[in-house]
Amino acid sequence: MTPANEYGNADASYQAAGGIDGIRKLVDDFYLLLDSEPLARDVRAMHSASLDMARDKLACFLSGWLGGPRLFSEKYGSISIPAFHAKWPIDQAHSEAWLHCMKLAIERQDYPAQFAQYLLRQLRIPAERVVQASTNRRAAQQ
Repeated sequence: MTPANEYGNADASYQAAGGIDGIRKLVDDFYLLLDSEPLARDVRAMHSASLDMARDKLACFLSGWLGGPRLFSEKYGSISIPAFHAKWPIDQAHSEAWLHCMKLAIERQDYPAQFAQYLLRQLRIPAERVVQASTNRRAAQQ
């Protein structure tokens, strides 16, 4: 078991998430919730009908973000999460809905409680950056 203070170092978070198989399970649960949670209706509407590409991209991104193989850059190239999402009008409510679904998906995993809490705290950072990037883009267009 990884001590909580080691999450974020090397591949400790990636290992705690269960490697790529565990991450793909998390992502699958997340998108099932995105499809079914009424709170996430507007966020779901920002996605295409098929979530296959979104699933793969999120799993590949999380792999590298959690300290594992950088699958996203190997498969899709480089990405700036805030810049990529700035094309949609994402506000705080969208961010909270996304985080709500992720929280529920994390709860479905067999993660140690400390890792589950750590992961949700860390996911809040890019979620807030996406809101800021979208807000900045809208302000620049006015």
